[in-house]
Amino acid sequence: MINDQNYKEKLKGMQVVEVSGESCANCLTLMPMLFEVVKARPNLELIHIEASESTKGFLEEYLVDRVPTVLLLDDGKVFARAVGFQPQEIFELWIDAMIEDYLKTKN
Repeated sequence: MINDQNYKEKLKGMQVVEVSGESCANCLTLMPMLFEVVKARPNLELIHIEASESTKGFLEEYLVDRVPTVLLLDDGKVFARAVGFQPQEIFELWIDAMIEDYLKTKN
């Protein structure tokens, strides 16, 4: 489980970070869909973070003020952000486009 004490050591490599809330219906729908999207992309890892008192430091550092929020990170640095629920096809296109753009600027 990721919390304020360990999130910095867990955020390594290219990751999709899904931040959700306990009573958020869109969050409950989003997580399994994102799992399928990320599973098809072996260069990515999916990280789930529950918005709570134990993750308040993460939420503040990464400027997460609503759920669901999806962050694309490379070694803990955000290079793309999406807020709210979208269909799987939209997230697939978004993730692929954001990674492609990021890798162009990184190299």
